[in-house]
Amino acid sequence: MKDMTVGTLIAVFEEMFGGVLFWMMVAVAVVVTVAYLYVLIRDRAVSWRKFLWAQLSMPFGAVAAVLFVLWVTKSHISDLGGPIDVIVFLGIAAMGAVGLAVLVYTAESLIWPAKDRLDGK
Repeated sequence: MKDMTVGTLIAVFEEMFGGVLFWMMVAVAVVVTVAYLYVLIRDRAVSWRKFLWAQLSMPFGAVAAVLFVLWVTKSHISDLGGPIDVIVFLGIAAMGAVGLAVLVYTAESLIWPAKDRLDGK
C-alpha cells in the first residue's frame, strides 16, 4: 500500500469485515449521526443527566468494540504483535466508547424528550 486513500481504506475494511457487514455498519453510523444532530437541533440544549448516562456507558462501548473486532477477525489478544497493534486497539476502543455514548444519548433523547416538549412549547 503505497498511498493511503479513502478508496484503499474502504477496500481494507470491506476485506476485513465483509462487504455486507461493513456497509451495514456505515448505514447504522449515518442513521445514528443524523438522529443525534436532530436531537441537538430539536432540544437546543444538552441534557446533563442524559450526558452523564452516556458517559457511564463509554467503557462498555470500548470493550464491546474491541471484542467485536476480535470476533470478526477471528483473533485473540495474544495475537497482538507490537506497539502499533496496541495503538490500533486503543483507537478501536475509543471509537466504540464515543459511538455508544452518542447512541445512548440519542436514544434517551428520542425516548424521553425534554420536559418543555411534553407541554407543547
